[in-house]
Parts: sequence; structure tokens; C-alpha cells
Amino acid sequence: MGNVYGGIEAGGTKFVCAVGTAPDDIRAEVRFSTTTPEETIDGAIGFFEEQQRLTPLAAVGIASFGPVDPNPASPNFGYITSTPKPGWAHTDFAGRIQRGLNIPVGFDTDVNVAALGEHRWGIAQGLNSFIYLTIGTGIGGGGMMNSRLMHGLIHPEMGHIRIPHDRQIDPYPGHCPFHGNCLEGLASGPAMEQRWGQPPERLPHGHSAWNLEAHYLGLALANFICTLSPQRIVMGGGVMEQPQLLPLVRLKVRELLNDYVRMPEILEKIDDYIVPPSLGRMAGVLGAIALAQATSEKTFNCL
Repeated sequence: MGNVYGGIEAGGTKFVCAVGTAPDDIRAEVRFSTTTPEETIDGAIGFFEEQQRLTPLAAVGIASFGPVDPNPASPNFGYITSTPKPGWAHTDFAGRIQRGLNIPVGFDTDVNVAALGEHRWGIAQGLNSFIYLTIGTGIGGGGMMNSRLMHGLIHPEMGHIRIPHDRQIDPYPGHCPFHGNCLEGLASGPAMEQRWGQPPERLPHGHSAWNLEAHYLGLALANFICTLSPQRIVMGGGVMEQPQLLPLVRLKVRELLNDYVRMPEILEKIDDYIVPPSLGRMAGVLGAIALAQATSEKTFNCL
């Protein structure tokens, strides 16, 4: 029998923990609310301890909300750092999991790890550069460049880029506690709910909210295309589950680029260029299992 791995998708609202080896081999899964660091991390440790009584785990991968410190050489590796999530700033997340289970732990941002899952098993297979964006409670971005997950000073913070904000058209000041009207401040799920008085999933198909949302996301994608030149853009998260939004975003990107990037992926095949994740809501926890595999095998060529 081969090795079995654990994965944690740690979101600001809920944790998803799973054990398995691949999309068709998830042997156990649990979901619970994100409360305090102590209660939530202890809940994850307890789940994996129970699973280890059945099958030893080779490693655990963590896909965490952030910001985080993903640098293995840093003394704060595995920490959630300056998050606005109450009570979670400066939490030694990976360290507590490693000490609790005494097995190797891989750690990265939730979007980078979801990107790894899509690269391993999903819509980004065979690509050496792509970006993954999640549009939901927050907005995050990650992906790969030259077949490696994106890292640098810390990690990408694509949700906090500054985009044009015409206050005559949209007087809403923005939701982000750090920057106000950055991309996340204008286009996240909570920003839409504050602006329109109801959550995105309740807004009618033809509501003007969707054109404004597509405009902000189109601005962001046009900037990412011009700066990073990804081979594909994957867009997930709860806001993107509204079926009318993705076609509007594609139209806005074409309009904003104005035929400047003259590639067939943009001009002729944009439906295959800006796409939803093929792993759906499992992308994060499956990516965490892929990260655990890479950590256990020390195959860091993809990380």
C-alpha cells in the first residue's frame, strides 16, 4: 500500500480536513467552523489523530488564509501573520500541527495550494504558468510561474491591488480594513453585500451589481495579464458561482485589453483561457493533499 496524506483547507469561516491520496481516493473528511486558533487547530489535530489509528499519515499539507509566512528558512515559517481575522494574528499554525502529529507539514496560502491541486489533477495540468483567483469572503490570488508556486518577499496578495474607482459611479468607500477600496475592498462578497444590501447569491441575474463586479474583476485580470502573462486564469470562490458573472468578466477583459495582447487565447478562445476550477470546492483540500505528498517526498521542484 502507498502512503496516505492529510490536507487542511483553513478558511476564515470554516476548516476542511481530509485524508486520502487523490480526488478519487478521499477516505475521510470533516468540516467545522473557524473559531479560536486553539479550538480550531485542536479540532484538526483530533481528526487526524483519529485517522492515524486507522492508517498512518506520511505528511499533512496546510492551505491557509493569510497573510502567512511560507518561507521554510524563516523563524516564523508556518505562522499566520497580519490577518484581520480576530484572534488569529501571529498564530503558529504549522508548528502546532507538526508538534501535535509528529509528522512533516507543508504550508502555503490557500490560493497557492488550490492552484497546486488544479495543476496536479485539474484544469491547469500541463501548464507552467497560470494564476488562480478566489473571489469570496476575501479575494486572494496565487499560482505558478515557471512551474513553481509563486513566492517572493512573502506571497502574492492579488486581492489588495489598487484599481480605478470612480466614486460618481460607485460611491461605496470600500470594505478592506487596511486599504479601503482595493480590489478586495470593492469586489469581495462582503463588499457586494454592504453595497447592495443583500449577499451576492440573492442578487437577481440582471442586477446592475454584476456589471460593476465584472468591471472590477476585469480591471484586475487585465493588469495580471499584462504583468504576469499567465497561460490560463482560474477563477473560484463563492461569488464566481453565480453563472452570469464569468461571461461578463471575459467580455470586460477583452474590452479593457483592446486587442493589445494579440494572442488566440484572448482573441478567439477566451472561454478556455478564463475558466472555473475543475476541482470545484475541493480544490483547496485536494491541493493540501498534493502539498503533503510533495513535502513527504521532498519533491520541491513544483513548490
